[in-house]
Amino acid sequence: MSYNKMSYVYDLLMEDAPYDAWHAFTTYALKKYGTKTKRIIDLGCGTGQITCLLSQSGYDLVGVDLAADMLSHAEQRASANNLDIQWIEQDLRSLDGLSQFDAAVSYCDVINYITTEEELGQVFSNVEELLEPNGLFLFDVHALGYVESELKDQVFSEMYEDMGYVWFCEPGEQIGEVFHNLTFFVQDQTQYDRFDEIHHQRTFPIPTYEKLLKESGFEIRGLYADFGFDPISKEKIEDQQRIFFVCQK
Repeated sequence: MSYNKMSYVYDLLMEDAPYDAWHAFTTYALKKYGTKTKRIIDLGCGTGQITCLLSQSGYDLVGVDLAADMLSHAEQRASANNLDIQWIEQDLRSLDGLSQFDAAVSYCDVINYITTEEELGQVFSNVEELLEPNGLFLFDVHALGYVESELKDQVFSEMYEDMGYVWFCEPGEQIGEVFHNLTFFVQDQTQYDRFDEIHHQRTFPIPTYEKLLKESGFEIRGLYADFGFDPISKEKIEDQQRIFFVCQK
């Protein structure tokens, strides 16, 4: 996945994203399941929207992302808000030198970019290693039913004053697998520059996440859907759009 060019338009595309809802769910889950949470690591932090909100709530934050350009935008946001946040460029599949965190969060499709069971298990193991005993791991993924019925074979487009995009969602070979083919047109003075991005995502059935989390040393404490504060049963959760996992080391 490459966000290097996309970082320039990412915040505009995500201007209506429910960052406050992610923040509210996180603070709720930390209070319900955590014990004296202070240090949080945001894995796949992007331009730092959620990272900064959590920092403003009084937590000590570290933001990790693979894209240097995203981290540059995140650092600018933190600086503008006088927030002391450490930003680290690393791949979630090979985290190194990070430890002693009370909680880890990974939101907004980040885990959906881990597209094989082997790599997903490695990511979960990496997260387990950087957490303190009883540390919490909060993440979200698209529900399998949502990917199959609402994303695959769909086309989305939007035009803004100085940019536009066309987004094709093409099915992969596996259930829950999709390739997002995006074409952007960004105004540069008197002309529009085009650039293309391909993003590969996959979501897995709930039992797959359960198995890999258990093997990595996590217990699932709660399953939630679509930013709600009431736990939801496994029988009903695939009918939702976004599934939230609350896991404990």
